[in-house]
Amino acid sequence: MPTSYSLTRNAAWLIAGKALAFAATFALPLIIVRRLGPFQVGMYQQVFLVINTLIAVLPLSVSLSAYYFMPREPERAPQLVLNICLYSLGAGALAWAALAAFPALLTRTLNNPQLAGYAPWIGLAATLLLFGSALEPVSVARGDVKTASAFLVASSVTRGLLMSAAALFFATVPALVWAIILFAAMQSAATLLYFHAKFPRFWRAFDPSMALRQLRYAAPLGFSGILWYCETDLHNYFVSHLAGTIAFAVYSYGTFDVPFIGILIEGVAAVLISRLSYLEKIGDHGAIAEILGAASRKLAFFFFPITGVLLVTSREFILFLFTSRFAAAVPIFRINLCLLPLASVIIDPVIRAYTKFHSTLVRIRTAVFLLLTAALWFFTSRYGGLGAISVVVATRYLETALLVLLLRPVVGFDRHHLRLLRDPAKLAAAAVFAAAVTELARLSLAGARPFDVLAVSGTAYLIAYLAAVVALRVPTTEEWAMARNLLRKSTTRLRLRSPTAG
Repeated sequence: MPTSYSLTRNAAWLIAGKALAFAATFALPLIIVRRLGPFQVGMYQQVFLVINTLIAVLPLSVSLSAYYFMPREPERAPQLVLNICLYSLGAGALAWAALAAFPALLTRTLNNPQLAGYAPWIGLAATLLLFGSALEPVSVARGDVKTASAFLVASSVTRGLLMSAAALFFATVPALVWAIILFAAMQSAATLLYFHAKFPRFWRAFDPSMALRQLRYAAPLGFSGILWYCETDLHNYFVSHLAGTIAFAVYSYGTFDVPFIGILIEGVAAVLISRLSYLEKIGDHGAIAEILGAASRKLAFFFFPITGVLLVTSREFILFLFTSRFAAAVPIFRINLCLLPLASVIIDPVIRAYTKFHSTLVRIRTAVFLLLTAALWFFTSRYGGLGAISVVVATRYLETALLVLLLRPVVGFDRHHLRLLRDPAKLAAAAVFAAAVTELARLSLAGARPFDVLAVSGTAYLIAYLAAVVALRVPTTEEWAMARNLLRKSTTRLRLRSPTAG
């Protein structure tokens, strides 16, 4: 790693890009829920559930092998890129052929006969999206974070515009599927152009030995990733199969991804993987515990208050975004929020850096997957969506606890590092205090519109949380200096833009 490498700066670039990308697509679910009927919403969710499953499972972590190999062997970059391209196209083509030949795989799994006609188009969309998604890990792994951020923004704006236009003007599921296929084709073309520009004639660089090394590295992680994805998405298939398409539409909005949470996790994890891989290579294990502690502290600063304010305003949040037709999603959403604090515990980058633990990870996730499958079948059939999401939350906490116990000695975390837990504990206390204050404010607004409740409650929570954070002395001297510097720069820019300036 160059001496100028900055984890915070690179993570900030990637998070900023993902935030803008999210903003570009945020309106899409709001448009869909207002333009399509409940059954069509459920079918849309089913189609894109399958697409997302394919692009999550099929890569087998081969594209993410760039994070491991490029910092170690930058001279082998063309071979790495070619192997990623070949694998992405091959895996996508096999899935495409399977769905086209056996559409019953969809109809029986999701309990919706109308999905048969979508099978080949789902396979095509997944193949193109899989190939196009390779640009981000490759560009981040080679340190080109600004390009990755720009690509995220451009692709998300394009996707948001195409999908929103399809929903607004046609308001049908087929139109949305064709929109995603068009977007995926454009994304794939952009990825191919980038690879050609950065790795000229990379298509001539095939190296069987490098391909085998990538597969050996990726296979355990890929299988573990499949198990992980099953843990995070298997509940959707159970609810769709056992409860039906309309009930699945309600459930999907109850398990709605909270804005910016995934953005923060992915942005931090993407740069941590390369950094930890480098530190593991040179044997600097002491630095790994410090970096993980600092990253978890920063994530907790955001995740804890988001959890608190959404628990207090969960009903208004769901009604404002998805209308009263999906009010039944509120209790599911509240249980789902319990996963947010857990997201501040960073596991994945550590496992990717320490290859010797890949097989252990597979065994742990296999056991958790079997437990999850049995529990989902029992509780979903009896308690519906509430039972399904409760099982998901419980098994996620169980697996995280097991992995933390496994990795604690590996990263050198001992009694001397317990100080790293002090600030997260203070942040949790601040979040609880702010939630109590906000609940009082919310109760005083009985009968108000959801947006008004959200605006007032959000403001009250922010003020109470920041006041508690300051009172508990969480910010460091360096963070106070950064905040003052940012405020000074913002004030200067506002003055320069003022019509009366000069």
